[in-house]
Amino acid sequence: MRTRLLALLLTLMTAVLIALGIPLAISRASAHQQELIRDRVDDLTRFVSDTQLTVVSDTVRAQSDTGEPPGPDATDLDMLRSELERYEDVYGIRVGAFDRRGQPIAVSHHGFRVDPHSPAFTDALAGRRSDDPGQVWPWQRDRIVVAVPVIHRGDVVAVVLTDSPTGRMRSGIQRAWLILFVGEVVAVLAALLLANRLTGWVLRPVRVLDSVTHEISTGRLGARVAGAQGPPELRRLARSFNEMADHVETVVDQQRAFAADASHQLRNPLSALLLRIEELGLSLPPGHGETLDGVRDEGRRLTHVLDELLELALAENARPSARAVDVAALVHERVDAWQPLARTRGQRFEQEGPLALTGNVDPVTLGSALDAIFDNALKFAPDDSTVTVACSAVGSEVEIRVSDRGPGLTFEEMRRVGDRFWRSPRHQNVDGSGLGLSIARTLLGASGGTIDFTAREGGGLTVTLTVPRAD
Repeated sequence: MRTRLLALLLTLMTAVLIALGIPLAISRASAHQQELIRDRVDDLTRFVSDTQLTVVSDTVRAQSDTGEPPGPDATDLDMLRSELERYEDVYGIRVGAFDRRGQPIAVSHHGFRVDPHSPAFTDALAGRRSDDPGQVWPWQRDRIVVAVPVIHRGDVVAVVLTDSPTGRMRSGIQRAWLILFVGEVVAVLAALLLANRLTGWVLRPVRVLDSVTHEISTGRLGARVAGAQGPPELRRLARSFNEMADHVETVVDQQRAFAADASHQLRNPLSALLLRIEELGLSLPPGHGETLDGVRDEGRRLTHVLDELLELALAENARPSARAVDVAALVHERVDAWQPLARTRGQRFEQEGPLALTGNVDPVTLGSALDAIFDNALKFAPDDSTVTVACSAVGSEVEIRVSDRGPGLTFEEMRRVGDRFWRSPRHQNVDGSGLGLSIARTLLGASGGTIDFTAREGGGLTVTLTVPRAD
């Protein structure tokens, strides 16, 4: 979530900087070009106001009125041409004065000519300064032409024009863009640092809340969100979460206490009831023995259910202490304990896997879970069958697979196996309360393990117990 939030903030910040940077870059390029044009206009204005050019314009105007070709004074033209040549030598900019037909009057370079139909020239002939050429970008090599009209007695009699290279201007634009780019990068890095701190401040209580939620989901109901951190909304959420957790813990404790107390309190009256049934059996006339046996069986079954309810309540309240345990040896020990009962039914256990395999689990809870699984396997497996118990290390976990050759379960039944008091409708005639696998799952979950059920190939059920592996 932190990565996604950072990416979103960085994307938005980058989009904002780009949206601001592009107009700024265009503005800087336009400012550099306008500065160049302003310099050219100032130079041309100086040439137009120069006395020599005024004399030339007067000569051109006077001779044009007579219909004769222009023929200004040679001395004035030499002086003007000399000044234009010096200008080009110093600044590298071509400059010239042209009559209305585009013919050169005085130019800084002998081969300098002008297109009389160019926008700059026609604007000057119309009495306007051509100071708005198209923008020249750094990747272009265009030149900038600026023209100023020479006006005599209200008429345009000549045009003074500069043809400027744009190398220095384009270099200036590139430097300005480079500075702008560096500024954008610095701004993005600063925004990233700020966004990182901001997301850390916002998500810190979320991470704490997620961690506490995980602890509660694994059975540690006493976990709470400590301290007020982050925005006010998240602090209110943390307080509400703690209140909810307190209520849930209270309800669960009451439920467990009720189950334990009910199971314990019902045992004594049930035991007394069974004793009275035995006394009653002694005084019954012959022929009622079958009915009495049925009552005794139901009483013993109810006692067994109460015992398992009490065991489940104790398992839910248990706080196991996980430690490094030789899981293979513990499995072998429990198999040996159940082997005599299996032999009385013509069944047998077959153990597979390494002789030593260390897991991080509470041995008492794992042993109790194995007892519940073995009891269930022997109960449903047919006579003269084999129950396979296999241990193996799978990555960072230890797996214990118990497989039998019983009737197995359907796909729909597989989704409900392990629920409290649930039994398959096909197995209602088999002794049991439906709490054995639920107790096993509770015990194993309390020590950090899991239990899963799958159909065995060829018929039967495979129960897989998984516990963390220890070094």
